[in-house]
Amino acid sequence: MAAERLRPARAVRVQPAPPGIDERDVQAAVQRAPAARAGAVSDGQAGLAELLRGAQRVLFFTGAGISTGSGIADYRGPDGLWKTRRPVEFREFMESAAARVEYWDQKLEVWPQIRDASPNPTHLAIVRFERAGRVAAVVTQNIDGLHRKAGTSAELLVELHGSNLEVECMACHATSDPEVHFAAFASSREPPRCSACGGPLKPATISFGQSLRERDLSRAVAAARHTDLVVALGSSLSVHPAASIPLLAVERGVPYVVVNRGRTEHDDLAGLTLRIDGDTSEVLPPAVDAALAPPPSRPT
Repeated sequence: MAAERLRPARAVRVQPAPPGIDERDVQAAVQRAPAARAGAVSDGQAGLAELLRGAQRVLFFTGAGISTGSGIADYRGPDGLWKTRRPVEFREFMESAAARVEYWDQKLEVWPQIRDASPNPTHLAIVRFERAGRVAAVVTQNIDGLHRKAGTSAELLVELHGSNLEVECMACHATSDPEVHFAAFASSREPPRCSACGGPLKPATISFGQSLRERDLSRAVAAARHTDLVVALGSSLSVHPAASIPLLAVERGVPYVVVNRGRTEHDDLAGLTLRIDGDTSEVLPPAVDAALAPPPSRPT
């Protein structure tokens, strides 16, 4: 695990913002982010604990790296599904029965892994901090549902890319339990349809070419504009517009911490307070414990 002070800022590529995020706000977040402070903490867990201790409204932003400890492979990683299968785009899913078969087959391949996975120490540490009343929101790019399983409250959880723990009708938007649909598809190889309206069913995740849900974007943006600390965990911060969310806080001068094994697109961003290269399950839990520990009693 390593922590480092920030190098001079470089430009961060920001893709066009969808409805719900004003693109001018995103560009301003990059251009007006304050320079890293000379006194920025740089000693890893202790520095993160110090920042958490002083914060009351933390925004946790999480990516696939926090779930590898639960046995869930990153779709884009060396063992990920997309190394051997081509993702089905949303337009294809809606227009082609064959594409729907391929989509459900891909989802069936990873469903047992998703269904049986358990939260790991990173997810549980976030819940501990929430129960202390110190979390503004948990904004995640992950579709594995592990924040839900860990106990993050629905009021604070924003699953920007949806969840595999629900199936949604593309016509009437009713949701249902995935297990029965995966069992039926495994048996019949027929893509399931809604029992209420007959519309095509799809796991409630965002596919390529599918717009993010405006209500989720709005909640994430609101949290970024009211947080007093952003902690990004296990994300390369390369998937936009999701990765633009922390920048909306940075432009206000809010401290920004990135914990990830390997480089991220925000590593050289002006305004980044602390960068820790390491496993989130080794970094966050002890930092949360230290931040929530009562101060030592003074001798009388």
